[in-house]
Amino acid sequence: MSPKTDKIADLSPDLEPSDRGESIRKMEPLLIAEGSSSRPALMDTALDLVARSAGFRKSLPDAIARSLADLVRSMNCYYSNLIEGHYTHPVEIERALHDDFSKDPKKRDLQKEAKAHIAVQRWIDGGGLRGRATTREGICEIHRRFYIDLPDALLEVEDPDTHKKYFVKPGELRTRDVKVGQHVPISAGAVPRFLDRFEGVYTPLGKAESILATAAAHHRLAWIHPFLDGNGRVARLMSHAMFLETLDTGALWSVARGLARKVDDHKQLLANCDLTRRNDMGGRGNLSEEALVAFTRFFLEISIDQIDFMERLVEPEQLRTRILNWTKEQMSKRTLPPQADKIMEATLYRGGKLLRGEAAEVTGTGDRHARRAVAGLVSAGVLTSEGPTAPVYLAFPARLASSWMPGLFPANET
Repeated sequence: MSPKTDKIADLSPDLEPSDRGESIRKMEPLLIAEGSSSRPALMDTALDLVARSAGFRKSLPDAIARSLADLVRSMNCYYSNLIEGHYTHPVEIERALHDDFSKDPKKRDLQKEAKAHIAVQRWIDGGGLRGRATTREGICEIHRRFYIDLPDALLEVEDPDTHKKYFVKPGELRTRDVKVGQHVPISAGAVPRFLDRFEGVYTPLGKAESILATAAAHHRLAWIHPFLDGNGRVARLMSHAMFLETLDTGALWSVARGLARKVDDHKQLLANCDLTRRNDMGGRGNLSEEALVAFTRFFLEISIDQIDFMERLVEPEQLRTRILNWTKEQMSKRTLPPQADKIMEATLYRGGKLLRGEAAEVTGTGDRHARRAVAGLVSAGVLTSEGPTAPVYLAFPARLASSWMPGLFPANET
């Protein structure tokens, strides 16, 4: 993929997808060879990733993990959009989730794009893609679910040379030959053959091998370029789904943030993977195994870095201090009722969940004052509940991320 753009240049005016008969070997290697000298070190990194991901997941109470996953979806969406050159601040994303859209048409369209992205990831996080992340059918479903709810303005792609406009059809493979930067993907008619090979290699892999292969699958899907638009986004969602299943991430961290924060390295390493091998040191396939190794190392190390980052953010004592400081500040401003800090502290102490009947005991006041404190926190969006008598759970609103979880994403609202 080009390090600069994902825009499409149409190379064939014919809408009938023709197959130029490219050999499947044009996409090889799909995996880092067993005999590669780089493989042992990469496998060690992959095993470290397994341990770090499992340790982080187990360190969080279920109630905290559930709420955190909601915030991470917004974070993942924000950074994935950023890679595409679409800026939608997480606060604007949060508003879109409540159907509060901007009056500005462009901002509103981007909010709808973000809402669609989060809906797809929530479906993935709920197990909707389990066992199918690298199948042709699953990949097309990711694309369909994302594009089906987009406004018409975001379904249009323009040929940068002819300025002709074409509409993306949700979930449908491209019927046109394209050029993406310097990369000329396979002919449109060959896409089904290459996706079948892709599925045949990546879907049957065991967990350990699949973890190591996630970066390769990420690039090879982008290299095939199965859709007229949205290939990078689909590749990132597919990679998220692969890690969700193989690492049991709990959707508590996102590689997209790491890729976006090192976007130049990310895109350059992807572009390098498009290159054919230079000599026998580059492997035995058509494409450079050396470049694939470099991208795999980058992908795994970025993932570990993101787990480390999230672990620091939710370290219990520091998180508790940041949340309670915010709560007391709001109480001093009278935007939260008295005893709100005691309710929040008890919720945190109990792993992010508080039974309604415990509120009066926690505050040391009567039921009426306890209910008022709980209601104020629910109204502020920092506690959630499924009903007036149901337990309350800690929430992580995007608008408070700058004070509760600094560094997760930018604090400014644009």
